[in-house]
Amino acid sequence: MACDEPAALSGIFTRQNSSSTSSLDFEPDADYKFVESLEERYKCAYCHLVLRNPHQTGCGHRFCQQCILALRELNAVPTCPVDKETIKMHEVFKDNCCKREVLNLHVFCKNFPDCNSKVILGRYQEHLQQCLFESVQCTNDGCRDRMLRKDLTEHLSQHCKFREERCQYCNTYVVLIDIKNHEKNDCPDYPVPCLQNCSQIILKKEIEKHHAVCPEAEVDCPYKQYGCHVKVKRGKLAEHENNALREHMLQILDKNSRLEEQISDLYKSLECKEIKIQQLADAIKKCEKEFRQYTQLFGNNSNLMVSTQALASHLDKSARLESQVKQLIQMANQQQSKLDLRPLFDTIENMKQKIALMETYDQRLVVLEDQSSKHDLQINIHKAQLNKNEERFKLLEGTCYNGKLIWKITDYKMKKKEAVEGRVLSIASQPFYTSRCGYRLCARAYLNGDGSGKGTHISLYFVVMRGEFDSLLLWPFKQKVTLMLLDQSGKKNHIMEVFRADPNSSSFKRPDGEMNIASGCPRFVAHTVLENTKNTYIRDDTLFLKVVVDLTDLEEL
Repeated sequence: MACDEPAALSGIFTRQNSSSTSSLDFEPDADYKFVESLEERYKCAYCHLVLRNPHQTGCGHRFCQQCILALRELNAVPTCPVDKETIKMHEVFKDNCCKREVLNLHVFCKNFPDCNSKVILGRYQEHLQQCLFESVQCTNDGCRDRMLRKDLTEHLSQHCKFREERCQYCNTYVVLIDIKNHEKNDCPDYPVPCLQNCSQIILKKEIEKHHAVCPEAEVDCPYKQYGCHVKVKRGKLAEHENNALREHMLQILDKNSRLEEQISDLYKSLECKEIKIQQLADAIKKCEKEFRQYTQLFGNNSNLMVSTQALASHLDKSARLESQVKQLIQMANQQQSKLDLRPLFDTIENMKQKIALMETYDQRLVVLEDQSSKHDLQINIHKAQLNKNEERFKLLEGTCYNGKLIWKITDYKMKKKEAVEGRVLSIASQPFYTSRCGYRLCARAYLNGDGSGKGTHISLYFVVMRGEFDSLLLWPFKQKVTLMLLDQSGKKNHIMEVFRADPNSSSFKRPDGEMNIASGCPRFVAHTVLENTKNTYIRDDTLFLKVVVDLTDLEEL
C-alpha cells in the first residue's frame, strides 16, 4: 500500500476498511495482459484502464485515485463522465473491496511466451524481479550490456569484459579489461627480461637485485683506483683480471713508487727544517752569551744608557728568532701529522662503535614496535567493547514501552545516496515494546524504495522481533498499526497509513529467528512529496517517522 496524493489532499476522501488494506500494488500505465478478459467493473470510468487505488463516487462509479483528483482539478464542480452527475467529494470513498479484487486478477508475464507464468496483478512487479526472461543490465561497474536474467550468471563469469579476474602472477583481483596494463605496469611478480640483454627472465620486484649480480651488466675494473679505466661485463671480469694481471701489477707498483717518492720528499723536507731549527737555537744561545758579556762590560752608571739600548736591540732580535723557531716547529708537526695514520685508525674505531650502538638501537626498536603493536591491538579491542556498550546504553535509554516509536533519521541525503548506490539498502529503528513485558517490535525503512516503490518512494515496514517474554504472550500478533511521517511545521499535516495485522501472515506469528519478515508499505511516500521544498517533512536533513500500536484489548502481563 502507498500514499500517492499530496499531503494537503490526504484527508479529502472518507477512509473505509483501512484496517484491511494490502501491501500489494502495481505500476500504472503498463500494458498488462490479463488471463481472462478484464471486466468493465474493474476499469476506470475516466481513463478506461485497470483501476489503481479505486475510489467510488456517490453515483456508484469507480475511478482511479489519480483520475478522481484530476477531475477535481479540471473543474471546480467535477461531474461524472458516465452519467454527468455532480461528484460530491465528501461522498467519494476508497473502495478497498474492489482494490483487493483487482490486485488478485491473474495476468500473463510481459515476457510471454518465453515465460509462461501467471501471477496476480499485485505480485506482478515481484515476479519481474525474479523472472528469468526479464531483460537486466550487467551488475559490473562500467558494463552496459543487457541480457536475460537467466544468462546473467554466465555473462558475469565468462563474457563480461568488466568482471574481476585473478592476476596469474600476483593473485590480485583486477578488472579483466585492465589486466594487461596491470601486468605490465603494476604487478610486482610479472616476469620481465633483464635490461642488460642477458637471457634471464626476472620478476619485476627482483630486477634491481638481479642487476647487482647480472653477468651481462658492465662494471668498472676493481683496479680503477690504480689507473685501469676499462669497463667490462661482470661475467667476463675474472677473465679481464687474468689477462691484465701484469698491467695491473705494474700500475700498483707505479702508484706505490710515487707514494714512496712523496714520503721520501717529506722526510727530506723535515730534515732540512730540523737543521734550520738547530741553527736558530745555536743563534739564540750565542745571543744570550753576548748579552751576559754586555752586562759585565756596562756595569757602571755612566754607560747605563748605552747598555740599555744594546740590550733592547738584542732582546728584539731574540724575540724574532724565537717566533721563527715556533713557526718552524709548527710546520714540522703538520708535516709529520700527514704521515701519521693514528687519527685515521681512531676515527675508524669510533665509527665501528657507533655502528654497533646503532644496531643495538635497531634491535631495541623492533622489540618496542612489537610491544606497541600488541598494545594497539588491546586498545582496539577495548574501544570496540566500549562502542558496543555505548550502543547498548543508547538503545536502553531510547527504548519505549508504550507501543509508540518516534524514529529520528538524520543525514537523510547521505543515507539515501548509500541506498541508491546499493551499499545500504535499508535501515532499522531501535526496538520498542508494547509494555515492559510485551511484544518486541521495530520499524525498517528503504530510503530508495523496495519492490514496487523502488527508485520513486520511501518504503516503510513494521517488524515483529523475538523478545524475552514471547512464551507468555498471545500469538499471532493481531493489533492495529499506524505508520506516520511527521510534519515538522507544527501544522500536523502528517502522512499516515493504518493496517491491522493479518493473523494468517507469517509476518505476525511468534518469531523463530531474530525477527519476522517485514510487512508494511512499499510505496509509503513518494520522493517528490517528501523532498518538495514546499513541504516540511525534512528539516536540517532530518525526518521523523512514528509507529503507533493500538493497545486496545491487549492484556498486560
